[in-house]
Amino acid sequence: MTLRTVIDRLASLSTRRAAWLALAASGMLLEGSALYFQYVLELQPCVMCVYIRIAVLGLVAAGLIGAIAPARPAVQFLGFAAWAVAAAEGLSLSRELIAIQQAGPYSFDVTCSFLPRFPAWLPLHQWFPALFMPTGNCTDDVWSWLGLTMAEWLQGIFVAYLIVLALVAASRLVPRPAAA
Repeated sequence: MTLRTVIDRLASLSTRRAAWLALAASGMLLEGSALYFQYVLELQPCVMCVYIRIAVLGLVAAGLIGAIAPARPAVQFLGFAAWAVAAAEGLSLSRELIAIQQAGPYSFDVTCSFLPRFPAWLPLHQWFPALFMPTGNCTDDVWSWLGLTMAEWLQGIFVAYLIVLALVAASRLVPRPAAA
């Protein structure tokens, strides 16, 4: 497979509804995992976890936006923009949570609140407490796998989302050879 073929395949992903729906489905899978951890494994989400859930929902929204009319450049742009904002915010939040957990419960340098700071017109923790009401503490590090905490896994996941976004978006910018 040539580099040109790889670039063309990457570029074509943004014009396919299935690719955008796969982005949305991956976000839904992460949300389902969060609910599994909360309600089956009984791990209580902290306020940062709730914010990260919202960033993941942003990825779902990006996928749904792109799936509306994937061949239209304006829709692709909106989908890419939502994807970039959601993944970058998720990465920032997961990094902040890692810093809080590494500082420990007795640090005064980094803290997190017990209630989310949503806009007054959008009190998600009151409207949907099962999803958005934090009941845990940010300094609690209650789960790890392969030596990485949940926040560290999420950091890697958001980096992966950003890499895929960069590859797909960059492939759209590569000039196509003229048709013969």
